[in-house]
Amino acid sequence: MPVFKTPFNGYAVRFSPFYENRILVATAQNFGILGNGRLHILDLNPSGGISELRSFDTADGVYDCAWSESHDSLAVAAVADGSLKLWDAALPPSANPIRSLKEHAREVHAVDWNPVRRDSFISASWDDSLKLWTLDRPTSIRTFREHAYCVYSAAWSPRHADVFASASGDCTARVWDVRDPSSSLVIPAHDHEILSCDWNKYDDCFLATASVDKTVRVWDVRASRAPVATLAGHGYAVRRIKFSPHHENLLLSCSYDMTVCVWDYRAEDALLARYDHHTEFAVGVDMSVLVEGLLASTGWDELVYVWQHGTDPRAMP
Repeated sequence: MPVFKTPFNGYAVRFSPFYENRILVATAQNFGILGNGRLHILDLNPSGGISELRSFDTADGVYDCAWSESHDSLAVAAVADGSLKLWDAALPPSANPIRSLKEHAREVHAVDWNPVRRDSFISASWDDSLKLWTLDRPTSIRTFREHAYCVYSAAWSPRHADVFASASGDCTARVWDVRDPSSSLVIPAHDHEILSCDWNKYDDCFLATASVDKTVRVWDVRASRAPVATLAGHGYAVRRIKFSPHHENLLLSCSYDMTVCVWDYRAEDALLARYDHHTEFAVGVDMSVLVEGLLASTGWDELVYVWQHGTDPRAMP
């Protein structure tokens, strides 16, 4: 399956919502501690390889990225200097970034584009806050402050244009409505830091969280006193999770144990597959919306893999 070597350590990977052969990859030098960053736009070739369409350099590490849901060439990067940078692949590097938005006081760790309204995105930062942005404004629309520690993840509801969730080092996940400065639900989801969250794409009442405690938990936000499921199988912290866009019960996770796992959270034997192709922390995963079963991952081994679920990510085409 296709593999691409990045100059820096991988942090995030996202499939394009417009082109089935295009992915976005966020990277950071020196494991994101100090140094530059680079955002890669990569194309999967018909021959089986991966080629670089564009790359954009930043003075600080890029921790996350997201494609625009309204413009096929536009992407946003979450940068370690506290900024969000918007890039347009249709323009030359000299014309990029087309915008740099800097309000966060510390590193921006996550960004997610609204898939319903398509004109806005949310950022999550180590300054304990989240911010709502739109393309047409140079300043944020609203800041959400409730978390008591770094906010590591933010995810829009797939159905409700105004609803998003956040996950924090304060061991809580929160559900928000952008029309209200206060969260509508607080879930003390784990006893350790929560690094990622994502919504079920078929039932918007179900939210998954991933934690340093090595587990993934699935919650029904209508009755959140106890998780619907607890998925144990990773050996270290679970860094990122994604619900499948094609199967209601499927989840994808990656971990500091260097593996990527596929789960059916409603099955008795929930762990369906474990991929151990990375040789360093696996920190970025995604599932293609346009091609069923197509997975991507990246990690601190400076490699990006794209493969079909059920095949060996390391097998050459």
